[in-house]
Amino acid sequence: MKILVICGTGTVGSQVVANLLKRNADVRVMTSSAEKVQTLPAGTEGVVGNLKDKASLVNVFKGIERAFLLTPVSQTETEEGLNAVQAAKSGGVKRIVYMSVHRLEDIPDAPHFAGKIPIEKAIKESGIPYTIIRPNSFYQNDYWLKDPIMQYGIYPQPIGNVGVHRVDVRDIAEGAVNALLNDGHAGKTYSLVGPDLITGESGAKIFGKYLGKEVVYAGDDLDKWAEQAKMMLPEWMVNDFRVMFKHFQTKGFMATPEHRAETEWILGRKPRSFETFVSEATTAWKQEAKAGVTATATS
Repeated sequence: MKILVICGTGTVGSQVVANLLKRNADVRVMTSSAEKVQTLPAGTEGVVGNLKDKASLVNVFKGIERAFLLTPVSQTETEEGLNAVQAAKSGGVKRIVYMSVHRLEDIPDAPHFAGKIPIEKAIKESGIPYTIIRPNSFYQNDYWLKDPIMQYGIYPQPIGNVGVHRVDVRDIAEGAVNALLNDGHAGKTYSLVGPDLITGESGAKIFGKYLGKEVVYAGDDLDKWAEQAKMMLPEWMVNDFRVMFKHFQTKGFMATPEHRAETEWILGRKPRSFETFVSEATTAWKQEAKAGVTATATS
């Protein structure tokens, strides 16, 4: 049984691939370039494809029985997702697991939320047995904040102080793989959320605890955040994320008891805590910093 992982070199996709390999699955990974194919882990089959190019997807889906579909945030996300669903139908795929987003309908004015609504609808109407997973905000997004946290003691992600039930990417991947490999998940939609309600202030405090120094939350000023973010991200993406963060700040992005139960059901255990993630991340960051100092001293 060959399983396709679309966008298998990204934050979530790479974890899905790793999890499938641990379970001895036959994995094909679609990526956007021949160069990335060369970096895939041993035991995988790499194939070049583009979700915007319908013709390229014919070969991608050839011989595939089950597929994990992730659509990266882009201005053409809906088109890309619909192309993938059509290719899966044409290719005779027997099971599809799609990664959408938690509480999809709550922020319809954020394009990367709204863009997933037609994809979910197309999957449900495709006739292919499906599972939809809806993860909350990723813990691993904080990897991008390493420098301000480590160098300046500032936690700049503007998630506000109402609370967000963020989740570990490794748990998202494990839930997806469980749905791909195990029966009983057809026609189901699962939330994937973390066990803790994280705020800007509590997130900063947890980073400070594991770094052994004060880390403060930068606050809710989205104008200031957008000004900084535009140095790294295109303006359309900054505007998209700004809508999301505004919702986080005013209403939160919380899980219900039912959402938390869905998470534990698809995982077969409790999800990882934010503190566990921060402990691991800060340990690695401190080791990297120490190694850098040692290298400088001996050069």
